[in-house]
Amino acid sequence: MSTAELTTGWHTVEIEGVRQAYEVAGSGPICVVHSGGPGMHADYLRMPPLEQHLTMVYLDPVGTGRSGLLPGGDYGVPEYARRAALLLERLDVTDVIFLGHSHGGFVALQYGITFPLRVRGLVVYDGAPVSSSLLRDEADRQMTAFVERWPERPEAVEAGRMWSARRAGEYVVHDRDSHRHYLDAVWPAYFADFRRTVGDLGARPAVEVTYDPARKPEQWDVRDRLGAIEVPTLVIVGDHDFVCPPVWSHELSAGIPHARLLELKDSGHFGHIEQPAEFQRGVLAFAEAV
Repeated sequence: MSTAELTTGWHTVEIEGVRQAYEVAGSGPICVVHSGGPGMHADYLRMPPLEQHLTMVYLDPVGTGRSGLLPGGDYGVPEYARRAALLLERLDVTDVIFLGHSHGGFVALQYGITFPLRVRGLVVYDGAPVSSSLLRDEADRQMTAFVERWPERPEAVEAGRMWSARRAGEYVVHDRDSHRHYLDAVWPAYFADFRRTVGDLGARPAVEVTYDPARKPEQWDVRDRLGAIEVPTLVIVGDHDFVCPPVWSHELSAGIPHARLLELKDSGHFGHIEQPAEFQRGVLAFAEAV
């Protein structure tokens, strides 16, 4: 590693022939941040208050943002974890906290299972131990509950309609524009109170997503391997998260030996935006403890 590879700003390296981009910000112990989606650009996870205490390394995972697409489209959770490990090996850092959001939470779990000696702690933020019809069926139920909670809000009704249309095959995502249209429609469901969040921010929260038509579907399940995660683990979940709801985080906190659970009562899928102070306190307390 050259010291330049961990200086503030965006960096690009090549790993096994694929461009890997990451941003470094802050100072202190290293915290690697893996975005969700898959395909969500890392920018939405920037957390300046944490950067005052930690060196944050924000990944654009392969197939995302400034990083290259993966030939063949085999973007499995184990492959994401392996490529994160290759990057950290390139940077010559092992004693890290690995924070993964949503699909990135899946990657954090896999990283803890596969590379236990290369991590000091995991933060599984709105994650789950399974990516299959079980996850999607539970999200269906939670989306129904979301629409029932806000029946007078047209954006909530439209979110439910679009979600159901895609699940039924009536709406097909086939390119970047159709993916953006879909995400814009269901976006309000990702927040406990979308209108409150927009009011607090003064704007609609934004995220950029890379769509790769070559991406292959995946079945992934580590529920029977949670006991193998030996490092301290912080599990964070928003009580109103519909896509990775609390039932999964409860299973994680029960199954991982050294896990602690932080539930954000007024958050959906983006607690670092919806309840930033509580989120930051939880992560910093965990970082200090490990």
